[in-house]
Order: sequence, then structure tokens, then C-alpha cells
Amino acid sequence: MPRFSVIVPAFRVQAYLHACLDSVLAQSFKDYEIIVIDDCSPDACGPIADEYARRDHRVTALHLPRNIGLGPARNAGMGRAAGDYLIFLDGDDTLLPDALQTIADRIDTTGEPDVLMYDYARTYWTGRSVRNVLAAHLDESGPERFRLTDRPELLQLLMVVWNKAYRRAFVEAEGFTFPPGYYEDTPWTYPVLMSADSIAVIDAVCVSRLPLHSRAAFFRRATASCRRYHAPGAPAPRRALLRHGLMHLGARRTYRALSGAQRLGGRLRKGAAALRRAVRSAALRAHYRIQVRLPLRTRDAVFTTRGGGGYAGSPAAIEAKVRELVPGLRTAWICRPVDAHTVPTGTRHLAPGTFAHRTALARSAYLVNDGSFDRGLVKRRGQILLQTHEGTPLRTVGTDLLDRPAAARGTDFDELLRQVDTWDFSLSANPHSTLVRERAYPSAYTTLEYGSPRNDVYHRTGPADVARLRETLGIPEGAVALLYAPVPRDYRRVQRPSLDLERLVRVLGPQFVILARAPRPAGPGGRGRAPHPRIIDVSAHRSAETLALASDALLTDYASLMFDYVNLDRPVVLHLDDIEAYEAARGTYFDITAFPPGVVARSQDELFDIFATDHWRGSRSAQLRTAFRARFCPYDDGYAAERVVRRVFLGETDGLPRPVPFSARRTPAALPAQDGAGAAVGG
Repeated sequence: MPRFSVIVPAFRVQAYLHACLDSVLAQSFKDYEIIVIDDCSPDACGPIADEYARRDHRVTALHLPRNIGLGPARNAGMGRAAGDYLIFLDGDDTLLPDALQTIADRIDTTGEPDVLMYDYARTYWTGRSVRNVLAAHLDESGPERFRLTDRPELLQLLMVVWNKAYRRAFVEAEGFTFPPGYYEDTPWTYPVLMSADSIAVIDAVCVSRLPLHSRAAFFRRATASCRRYHAPGAPAPRRALLRHGLMHLGARRTYRALSGAQRLGGRLRKGAAALRRAVRSAALRAHYRIQVRLPLRTRDAVFTTRGGGGYAGSPAAIEAKVRELVPGLRTAWICRPVDAHTVPTGTRHLAPGTFAHRTALARSAYLVNDGSFDRGLVKRRGQILLQTHEGTPLRTVGTDLLDRPAAARGTDFDELLRQVDTWDFSLSANPHSTLVRERAYPSAYTTLEYGSPRNDVYHRTGPADVARLRETLGIPEGAVALLYAPVPRDYRRVQRPSLDLERLVRVLGPQFVILARAPRPAGPGGRGRAPHPRIIDVSAHRSAETLALASDALLTDYASLMFDYVNLDRPVVLHLDDIEAYEAARGTYFDITAFPPGVVARSQDELFDIFATDHWRGSRSAQLRTAFRARFCPYDDGYAAERVVRRVFLGETDGLPRPVPFSARRTPAALPAQDGAGAAVGG
């Protein structure tokens, strides 16, 4: 692991990039890597980066498929970084000789602070350098390590990213990333400095900046360097050939005019695209206003899930039952075009943001969702809106998030309540869900405590179907499949794995595979690597029910999936290593450690011990699961969707299917017969 990762985003800096990279490669301190991010630059930045990568193994050239801007380009570089400390250098900056050695020495003497701040100077083409006028704030007298509150005057320094070194572990732990757009340094620098437990300074100039009014002279010197050092045969992108020619000719005015014309063209293209979007948006709004004045289509029903995903969840279970029990009712499913293949034959697909989509929302008599419809939805007299929700709430929801800003994350509570006022029916799986949601989502809707339709499949799937699901997911025959499904952490900017799955799979032994349905890491902590052969990534799988049916046991933390999974009467294990932090940030409606669906581990080592000793599927696990199922699954008997359809779509209030009691009559889906370890998983 190198000491430093020097991250250099490059976009239209071909005249300066050689000097930038040479200033790093000439350092006396050699323990570093350079990551050059070619942000789809139209000039020679990409070939220059490739040339340096061929010459020195410490240089990595990362080519982005499209221009994403300075901030996201730095994020891409962080995703490849392996150094102890991150140093950001713009393509028109240079490091002074011995800068890295000076920085490394100061880091060592100050005990590896989270952030080390150093000075910069502006360098003119004549060779004259002018140091930062606020350099006195970098005085090294006093404590070597401190917090920002001890020296707030540091905020007077230029709030940029390139005059600091950042401990990578600190950046990843806090989840810092650069935002898109302009002025990306400020929303990075202030949070970093305020979050750092330890800051140190060094009273030394380490970076040179080139003033704007000196760039003409610099261009002349860069032209001379290009003529002298250009590698024969080095490829240049076709769209950058003219720029290359102008650089070699030293035609700076033409070069600048071309650059200005390209920037203007880019702005005009963006403006035209924005105008087209605005015109289309206005047309859609006008179309919707016309449609809501036309008669309702009493035989039309629209279904969707949160975020416009594929065919899944309780809305899908209800839609299927509607087609079975309500002849003549036309159903449509709203989802992104990429998920259109999941919609059954006979059900119309509607892409969000189309005229057909707006027509359906305006004129369909029935609207079914487990999230929310468009903000502009006008609830019409005669329309019936059914809110199915997503499982049983353990975590705080709705207006109960008012006192939890970390979890609310900018929730528009006025809009939330406006949406709730459009509900006619709110589906509930159990008395706990009813009490929570009637308080968290206050309005005049009718609660239907009928069970969770998405769980019907757990009582209507045979062993042969389960075997086919396991084969589709790549689960080896005879293996024990553990479904790992944690929830995102509201108190983390970047979702980091809280469990070492590779260690776990070694503890479990060769007969186990793990189906990993974890939140994907983002930002600097998201570097990928080859997966373990017995860890199957199912994060992109649309159906939690399918994964549950295919698995032998569930490992989770605070996911509502646990309330559904116990219907299968298969073991559940909870890994709650951060319950205090989670309770403080998100909050839960009851103490899950006091009434769990299975055995609970408070640490990774304790979890490994639970699996190593087989407690995860022992008699205690079965007892906890039985009590949990009795409390939270009284109506999950395979008939929840039928009860909903008969009540909402057929208007029946009497004669609805009565809940099947917990007895031999309620039989969950069984796993296919297996030899060896898989046969006794149920505990």
C-alpha cells in the first residue's frame, strides 16, 4: 500500500499536464501512486496520461466514458486509490521539489492526523513565486494535533481541496464525496475540517498555482515543450487533432477561440436540451389537466411500486389476483422501460413521464402503490387509491421522523401529508402495523388489516418451484443458502459492509453459499474486487420474495424482510453490532433484541460463534421464530391478496376468506429434498 495517492483530474489541461505529472515523478519521496482521471477530455489529456502510465508503473490512467465534471472525476479517482493519504492535484498545478517528503515527515511527527494542511504559492512564467498572504495561519507553534474548534482561523485560508492531505481511512469512514457542478471544493472542505478529530499544519509551500494572466507565456513554453518532447506516433483522439495542431503551431489565440467556440456550443446544446425538456414537461402538464376533466375509466386500474421498479411486491400480488377474480378489469403497470420485461402478458406497461402514463393516472378508477405517485397527482372523486406499504415497520417512518433529521434527510412532510390525504385504503399486515401507521400517517383512510399480499407466495409455492429458483440463482445442489439482507444506515454517508462475508463463508464451511443482498458501497469505499465463489451477489434482484423462497436461512439486521421471512418457518439470525447508533439515528418501534425472530449477535465474532456452534438453527431459534410469527403474521396465510381484491375491487365486506390458523392447515413453501447438511436446516 503506497503512502500517498495523488489524484489528478484532467480536462482540457493538455498544456499543463506534463508539468503537473513531472513535478510528482521528480519527487525525492517515491512511495506514492498517481491516478490520472481523463474526464472525457476533448484534447490530448487522455493520451498524455496513457503515455505516463506506460513509462511508470506508479501511474494509472482512468478514462471516463463521458464528461462528469471535476468533483465526480475526483470521486472516481478515490475509488481507485490505495494510499494511506489522499492528495488532490489539479492538472494545472505542480508540486514543489521535496513536497511529498515534507508532507510525509510532518504526518509522521504529528501522529498521522486526519487532515494535514499546507501552503501554496502562485508561480509566474518568469519563475517568480508569490506565497499565500494568509500563510501566518499555518504557524506550527502550539499543539501539533488539534480540532477545528481550537483554531477556527484556519477557515480564513482558501477553502480548496489541493492544499491538504487527507487520511483515506478517515475519508472512507465518514463517507465524504465531491458533489457535481461548480464550486465543488467548498462542500467538501468544510465538512472534512469540521469532522476531523485531528488536524495538523505545515508551514511550507508544497503546491504551485499558475495565475490566469500568466497563461499566455506558459502556453508559449508549453508549445516549445510539446515540440521537443512529443513522443512520435503517440495517438491523438480524432476530435482533438485540431487542438494538437494549434498547440504545436503555438497559435494560442486560435486555440482560445476554438475552446471558446466549443464551450459556447456545449452551452447551446445544453440549453436546447433544457428547452426541449421544459416544453415536454409543459405539454405533459397541459395534457394531464385536460385528462382529469374527462370521465373516469371505471374498468381501469394502475399499479406500481416505489421508484417505478419492476413487477414485484404487494402491488404485483394484488394485480395478479385482480386478473383472476375481476373479469373485464384492465390493468396497467408503471415501471421503467428497462423493467418492462417483468410485466406479465396481458398487463399493459406504462413508462413514467409519458402521455399514456399521465392519462392512466388521470382517468383510471383504481390506483395501487406501495410508495407514492407523482407530486402533481390530483385525486379525483370516484378514484380509489390503495396504499399497500412495504412490509411491517420496525424502523421509524412517516411523521415520526420529524425528530430524526438524519433519517428524514430532507423529507417534505407537507407533501407527505398531502399524499396521505389521497389514500382511501391503507393495507396492514398486523395490529402492530396498524397502530404505527395510523399515527405516523394521520388521515381519514380505512385500514385493511388483511395481511401482506406479497407473502402469499410463501404459502403457494411447491418444492419443485423452489428448486427451479435455486438453480436460476446458481445455488449448487445440496448447498445451504444463507440470504444476507442488511438495511442502509441513515447515519452513514457511504454504505460500508458491517460484516466480513468472506470470513463468514469460511466459518460456515464448504456446504454453504451466501446470497448477498447488501446496499452497494458508493464513493471512495466502493472499489470492487473479484467475489468469493461461494458469495452470490443478488443485490440487483428485484424480488425479495424469490430470494427468500430460494434460501435456507436469513441473516439481517433491521430489515422488514424478517417479518415476512418467518412465514417460511426457516431460521433467522440478527447481526446488530451498531444498535445504539442505529437507534439514535433512525429509531425503532420496539426493542428487537427483547423480541427477536431468532438468535441475536451483537458482534461479528459472536455471529461467527453462533454459526460455528449451530445455535442459529437450534431449538431456541425455533421457539423465538414461532412467537414472532404468531405476533406479526396472523393474516399471512396465502389469502391476503384475495381479501384485498374482494374488498376494494368487488366491494365485498362479508364472506371474505377468514385467516387460516397456525396449524397443519397453514403450510409454508418447503425446500427441495436435500442430502446432508441442508436437510435439517429448519431447526
